[in-house]
Order: sequence, then structure tokens, then C-alpha cells
Amino acid sequence: MSSTTPRPTNATSGASARPIFVRILRLGGILALAIAVVGGVAGYIVDAERGLVSALIGTVMAIVFTGLTAASILIANRFSGREFFTAFFFAIVMGAWIVKFVIFLVLVFLLRDQEWINPLVLFLCIIAGVLGSLIVDVLVVARTRLGYVSDIVLPGE
Repeated sequence: MSSTTPRPTNATSGASARPIFVRILRLGGILALAIAVVGGVAGYIVDAERGLVSALIGTVMAIVFTGLTAASILIANRFSGREFFTAFFFAIVMGAWIVKFVIFLVLVFLLRDQEWINPLVLFLCIIAGVLGSLIVDVLVVARTRLGYVSDIVLPGE
């Protein structure tokens, strides 16, 4: 008989979904770069510097808001295995959602009547960022293999 110490499982370490969200954040950064370049060039063609600035602001807004979701889940997963994990998880994720909503409303009201913003370019870049991030999320989750039985010990382990 061998005396082995039990290895930490994904359920107790909270690390099971980490690679998924790290990959989502990495691909989201690539998406942001693509939207900034394409949107910036299109915005510049449509409305010179005003269009370029609007495209860059819209891209930053979209990516920050969508990145906050993945980041909040990564932070919330650090409480995995603790007594009130579910409460911590939902408090952090919903708190991030409320913060995103408030920041979005503040930015919309601050930017809506600015002379140096092209509202159409800003709107289209935000939409491209949100739709693109949803596509990234779906593709990463669909292509990732994540076991749903995390606390099982197989014979011989």
C-alpha cells in the first residue's frame, strides 16, 4: 500500500474555469485591436479626427465592459472552496455588472452632446465590440473541454 496525499481538485482549488476566462480575455484583446484599427480607419475616412477618436472611445468602452465580466468571474473564483463561495461569487459578479451599468450611463450622458464625438461611429464600435465579445465567448466555451466531475478520484491515482 502506498500512502499518498490527496491532490487538490478543481472543485477545491477554484482553478477549473481559469484557462477559459484567460483565453477569453486574451482573444478579447485581439478583438479590441482589430476593432480599433478597422473602426479607427473607417471613422477617420468618415469624419477625420472626430471619427477616429469616436471609434477608439467606442472600442475602449466595449472591451472594458466585456472584459470586466470575465475579470470579475476570475476574481470571484478565488473564493472557491470557502464557506460562502456562492454569496461571494454573485456579489462580485453582480457588483461588477452594476458598476459597468453606472459607468456606461455616466459616459453616455457625458459624451452625448460633445462636439468632438461622432455618435454613429461611437455606437457602431460599441456594437462591434459587444457582438464580437459574445462571439469570442461562445467560440471559447464551445471549444473548451471542462470536466463536470471535479472531485472524483480514479482508481490508481
